[in-house]
Amino acid sequence: MPYATYINKQINIPYLLKIGYGKTAKVGKYLYDKDLMNIALFLGEGIEDILGDVLYKGFAEQGIKVVYKQIVKNIDIEEINKVAFSLPAETNALLGIGGGKALDYAKYAANLLRLPYISMPTSTSNDGFCSPSSSLLVGGKRTTVKSSIPFGVVVDLDIIKNSPKICFYSGLGDMISKVTALTDWKEAALRGQARYNDFASMMSYNSLDILFLKHSTDIMAPEFQRSLTNSLLTSGIAMEIAGTSRPASGSEHLISHALDKISKKPKMHGLQVGIATYLCALLQNNHETEGIKNILTTTGFFDFVKQDTFDKTEFIKALELAPSIKNNYYTILSEPDSFERAVLLLEQDKILQELIK
Repeated sequence: MPYATYINKQINIPYLLKIGYGKTAKVGKYLYDKDLMNIALFLGEGIEDILGDVLYKGFAEQGIKVVYKQIVKNIDIEEINKVAFSLPAETNALLGIGGGKALDYAKYAANLLRLPYISMPTSTSNDGFCSPSSSLLVGGKRTTVKSSIPFGVVVDLDIIKNSPKICFYSGLGDMISKVTALTDWKEAALRGQARYNDFASMMSYNSLDILFLKHSTDIMAPEFQRSLTNSLLTSGIAMEIAGTSRPASGSEHLISHALDKISKKPKMHGLQVGIATYLCALLQNNHETEGIKNILTTTGFFDFVKQDTFDKTEFIKALELAPSIKNNYYTILSEPDSFERAVLLLEQDKILQELIK
């Protein structure tokens, strides 16, 4: 193919990036430095009670004006559209603080308005805080919607360290899924069903290295929590580079999405994804399977999940549904014998027997 037919793609990365302790008090300064003086603020439930005093003091010191404020309870896309286009005209940035709902709400609204969005997660349970997509309700169904990667990311590790253990294990499960997702992506590309991006793939692999080569196996250790934050952020950027969720989402995410649809009480995203990753690695005969098993064992992930096991009937239904979650989307689950092999693994693999009952 002639060189002239290749076009370099311009990608966005966070222009403002602050990860450390005591960052909540400095958000006002970060906004001031970027001349973002009039903000729309979107908060998760209960966040204002915890962070409000410190946050607003920092705003006042820098002359930051909150022109609109909302506690996010609903993530229906129609509501977000209405709110976005009714924001005061002087709004020049949107700031989302909290868990997934508040961040996805603000991210999508900012994308509609083509305004800078600053993401401030209060837990690291998944890579959504720096991804170019939002998980919203569309027609009453949870749907992944294209957004834009944040203009800025501010992570206060003083807040993150107080997250429940389940959030760290969920983040870990979401991170380990890159192994199976990248294998699915490469195989899809070999079959002509996806376009592979070497740089995005490298970034995604590097996000794993950041976490698994430089931390203790104690999820409550400060170095683990910082590495987890950095890894999830890098994963989000890999998706932006690829222009697809492929570097971070494959067969294991399809199973998780299916569980969300059919389970009476779905578990946290990363817990579902982590277990599905181990199963899909076995299906793929992935050469990293032992590594996945070792990490999820030594960090206590498997033991944590054992405290509230998956329902086997629901899991089998999810396996049956998973390949149809996305059209024309090859993963290991697209193989004709995958369902039967997966059910057999649920019966025979000792770890899966303890987790899915």
